[in-house]
Amino acid sequence: QVQLVESGGGLVQAGGSLRLSCSASGRTFSSYVMGWFRQAPGKEREFVAAIPRSGGSTYYADSVKGRFTIFRDNAKNTVYLQMNSLKPEDTAVYYCAADNTGARIGRIPGAYDYWGQGTQVTVSS
Repeated sequence: QVQLVESGGGLVQAGGSLRLSCSASGRTFSSYVMGWFRQAPGKEREFVAAIPRSGGSTYYADSVKGRFTIFRDNAKNTVYLQMNSLKPEDTAVYYCAADNTGARIGRIPGAYDYWGQGTQVTVSS
């Protein structure tokens, strides 16, 4: 089992940047596909970005492509989400997630086995 802890959320003005971090416990971090999701009030949890076990190719929702970057440091058991050019519609609780199978890139919450507690991102206009 792995425990995930997000950090780095906060309040930022539109056009600003934030970097989220997700630290994982355990010694098998490099075997997990890692993803970021977000959930705004009254909405379903939605896919933001994902990265395979060894990094390399990355995957994004159309709404964040070109503005957000996911990357990981397996030596530090950490995955990051760099968010630039933030918009008010990016306001949500952001969650990191780990896929234990490591076999595919999932874009739905059900594809992931472990979740962090979430970190709030608020973008003011």
